[in-house]
Amino acid sequence: MSQSQHSKIEKVVLAYSGGLDTSAIVPWLKETYACEVIAFVADVGQGAQELEGIEQKAKQSGASACYIVDLKEKMLADVVVPAMQAGAHYEGDYLLGTALARPIIAQAQVELALEIGADAVSHGCTGKGNDQVRFEGAYAALAPQLKVIAPWREWPYKSREDLLNFLAERNIPCAASKDKMYSRDANLWHISHEGGELEDPWQAPTDKVWTLSQSPQQAPDTAEQVSLKFVQGSLSAVNGRHGTLTSMLEELNQLGGRHGVGRIDIVENRLVGMKSRGCYETPGGTLWYVGLQGLEQLTMDRPSIQLRRYLSQQLAHLLYDGQWFTPVRTALCAAAQDLAKVLTGEVVLTLYKGQAVVSQRRSPQSLYSEAFATFEDDDVYNQKDAAGFIRLHSLASRIRALHDQQRNPSKEGI
Repeated sequence: MSQSQHSKIEKVVLAYSGGLDTSAIVPWLKETYACEVIAFVADVGQGAQELEGIEQKAKQSGASACYIVDLKEKMLADVVVPAMQAGAHYEGDYLLGTALARPIIAQAQVELALEIGADAVSHGCTGKGNDQVRFEGAYAALAPQLKVIAPWREWPYKSREDLLNFLAERNIPCAASKDKMYSRDANLWHISHEGGELEDPWQAPTDKVWTLSQSPQQAPDTAEQVSLKFVQGSLSAVNGRHGTLTSMLEELNQLGGRHGVGRIDIVENRLVGMKSRGCYETPGGTLWYVGLQGLEQLTMDRPSIQLRRYLSQQLAHLLYDGQWFTPVRTALCAAAQDLAKVLTGEVVLTLYKGQAVVSQRRSPQSLYSEAFATFEDDDVYNQKDAAGFIRLHSLASRIRALHDQQRNPSKEGI
């Protein structure tokens, strides 16, 4: 970008985390664009330690102001609930922790930029990852007039050491180390771990990777049960206690984490075309997901389950690919919400050594009838009716076989 283009930008709102990258981005933006930089911090449940002193850090880096916005409940209500109504998960196991937070963060960042009259937004995503697409897809959908600055696609720096030297030259304090570290992203739903020894898929993750959960081997030797109540797919009570979505998920994170539930180690396909290896912990979210599976089995007929499976995959890819603010997402969520009207009831999960297993379930919407399902004598099911059903169900196979016999009589009777 030319200097003349730089001069057109006067005020930038940066999605700021307080880490090495965004600490360097603040002064780089000021020097490169001669602009005012406002730090925007989204509290999505990454923890008090991550947020401690973050306003002071931002201002020490050169930001003129720092806005911290609590988005935990909004993230859960606006994105997590619809995702769980559909049962969204990516490539078999991943419950989309990072992707679930990005639409809400980007939306709030844009709202702040428009409110204070900024003419640009910026983020610290690299040119290799998925998050650049998620942020910029949201920017484009919500405020296409804002300019977007992605420093990792512009500046000459290539490593942590480069950034640390950049900050040191300007006497800007930073607690980051030159040592190779894990790249982590945390929110109330999960924490992701990448980098370090995980870059070698043959290397098993060491104990220092995991932070939210005990290893299943070290988990309690006694199983524990937890009761979850749902209303139309949304969590409404944990062990009989109602609360905010935030407070209930925090409790589930503690319960699941204690028993080593919700750990996965996967090699996934990134949107940009490369594969990456990540370890993810989603203890409370796994309990929510498994609980809804138990209700789904009880309350949905087979075509509804098949449609929910389809919606699950479509919404997961849409979330992963940063397409939340699109008409397709609106339509998918409307369909999932309609199907989820029957996902009301109570499920008891048994937690033990990394597993969460449905052991009890009940619902006022249950389609299960003991009168029909019993192996004992009953008055409601005439077993002779099955003969006609089977004959019609297999009619296509019967016709095909008769045609084959006519064309090749030697096969008759085989």
